[in-house]
Amino acid sequence: MAESDKPDASTHFGFETVPRAAKAGRVGAVFRSVAGRYDLMNDVMSLGSHRLIKRFTLELCALRPGQRVLDLAGGTGDLSMQFARVVGDSGLVVLADINEAMLSVGRDRIIDQGLQSNIEIAQVNAETLPFADGSFDCVCIAYGLRNVTDKDAALTAMRRVLKPGGRLVILEFSRPANPLLNRAYDAYSSLWPVAGRVITGDADSYRYLVESIRMHPDQQTLIEMMELAGLERCRFHNVLNGVCAIHLGLKPL
Repeated sequence: MAESDKPDASTHFGFETVPRAAKAGRVGAVFRSVAGRYDLMNDVMSLGSHRLIKRFTLELCALRPGQRVLDLAGGTGDLSMQFARVVGDSGLVVLADINEAMLSVGRDRIIDQGLQSNIEIAQVNAETLPFADGSFDCVCIAYGLRNVTDKDAALTAMRRVLKPGGRLVILEFSRPANPLLNRAYDAYSSLWPVAGRVITGDADSYRYLVESIRMHPDQQTLIEMMELAGLERCRFHNVLNGVCAIHLGLKPL
């Protein structure tokens, strides 16, 4: 029996150890709580830099008109709307997330931008993607992998739904390469729960987000996980000296 299949197996919810079966529900509660102010808090926490980071991520996705892309854990649709403009009417973007509250915000934003013609919305679990093998030219998951309970299962599912030669792009918080920056970043991010309480009335959710960042695998560990999932030519680009990292891997031809 695999570790993830054991009923008494545990995992991390931030710094807390919880039963694996409980994590998804607790993460869901976090994002239902913050969905309405999620984009505003992203601007506050990143001092606006997340917009530039997502633009770089878009470039690394290397999309072309007519292609199909899965925006996994896409939440409020920031990247989906950018993808939709690149792939055009002949292409397709699937905005997918496990959280209905985040998708509701994303759907409203997409309609407001008039981009619903080539964006579909799906509520899915990243570990058991309900798409056929070889459905997408690109799968992108931005700031979502650290919230997944079984990351190995999710990476395997992402590889499965890619077309041969398709590209997986993972944008996630990571480990700064400079020790001084790492300490400064830890100090700065420790203020996020305070900002969360002021802006959203919810400090606990942002405390979890900070803790989940610190528990996430570092750059090289994630490379190894991607390779074990069957991806090749895996590499990463550090952003802000490793505060974030963008990992890329290809499905073998």
